[in-house]
Amino acid sequence: MNPTEKLHDIGQSIWLDNITRDMLNDGTLSRYIENLSVTGLTSNPSIFEQALKKSSAYDEAVAHYLEAGYSGEELFFKLAVEDLGRAATLFQPVYERTNGLDGFVSLEVSPVLAHDTASTLIAATTLFEQAGQDNLFIKIPGTAEGLPAIEEAIFAGVPVNVTLLFSREQYVAAADAYMRGVERRIEAGLNPDVRSVASVFISRWDVAVASKVPAALVNGLGIAIAQRTYRAYGELLASPRWQRAFNSGASAQRLLWASTGTKDPNASDILYVKSLAAPFTVNTIPENTLKAFSDHGEVGELMDAGGGECERKLTSYAEAGIDIHALAAQLQDEGAKSFVKSWEGLLAGLEARVAAIRKAG
Repeated sequence: MNPTEKLHDIGQSIWLDNITRDMLNDGTLSRYIENLSVTGLTSNPSIFEQALKKSSAYDEAVAHYLEAGYSGEELFFKLAVEDLGRAATLFQPVYERTNGLDGFVSLEVSPVLAHDTASTLIAATTLFEQAGQDNLFIKIPGTAEGLPAIEEAIFAGVPVNVTLLFSREQYVAAADAYMRGVERRIEAGLNPDVRSVASVFISRWDVAVASKVPAALVNGLGIAIAQRTYRAYGELLASPRWQRAFNSGASAQRLLWASTGTKDPNASDILYVKSLAAPFTVNTIPENTLKAFSDHGEVGELMDAGGGECERKLTSYAEAGIDIHALAAQLQDEGAKSFVKSWEGLLAGLEARVAAIRKAG
């Protein structure tokens, strides 16, 4: 049995953290679905920036939309919705087989809006309607300004992938925003079954502290944070508040591990996939990491929901001078700025491609 199949069989969904038009055209994504148990897909500005930069597969569509008067952000979203719409169709059998639990693709609102509640909500609602796919998540950052937009989007019936979460506390705040939206739908007599995932970023923790902690603590902070968050996840699912919502027809917001590619060349290339195996969670995996895990991965012990060991480890980081709460806020802020930078690079790359197409006639 393939290691990815084993991971799927323990109850964890494997989502690919990549999309390109070439991957759709040449059948690569279909093969991942068929052979590697991939049941969903995520995207972000960096992924689309690389896809547009490295392939001419978008040129015909770009020329078409230019003739129709599109440019800038509108042009990009036309291209992205096309790609994600095709991917969503490939995942439709998974979506139907799992009664809407799995089989999702994700599209991010403009990162420039990370601290603009009203504009984020408008963008999320508009993109979801334009895509016309039930199995599409709109990615909204779990920043302080993003949380009200998450609640409103859920209340409006828009499935949400909450992104840019780095700690238990940020996750709990995002989960609370989701529940408020669900509870408002119940109170209003609406169907509360609006799907969501909460994406907690892992590897960036270890990058941030690599030069600041003893060798014994290198590449261990992200996993400890994940374990602490996983414990909170279990507590929320078992709480009377969530169970009341489930009893009214709501679905659980699933916990998703993001940023699970190994950044340290001296560490295992499957470190985070192996360490974050847990039922009723999602791991969104970069393409190279997916291939590596398929080749030589192994599924070890499932994550401990008790949390005792992770708290002892986190104490060791505190003793080494790492302020977890301050670093979580810093990572979220830096993540938002990084996404904006990628967004600007994406639009600049698209504009360069537009100029080349116009020059070629």
